[in-house]
Amino acid sequence: MGISLLGFIFSIATIVPSLAVQVRRLHDIDKSGWWILISFIPIIGAIWLIVWFCLKGTEGDNRFGSDPLQAE
Repeated sequence: MGISLLGFIFSIATIVPSLAVQVRRLHDIDKSGWWILISFIPIIGAIWLIVWFCLKGTEGDNRFGSDPLQAE
């Protein structure tokens, strides 16, 4: 019981940072953070997100801000 409680606490503590990283990555490719909800579609949704997470971000500014990799 102690291990399952520890696992539960760990998953609760890491869910918000995990969502933040996913939203940031979607913003890098000029997609809204609401696209995370596509992961609720079984199998296809998760694969679609993984492909998007692997894409190169948009070059230059987009509607979510400037390109962090662009040299100033």
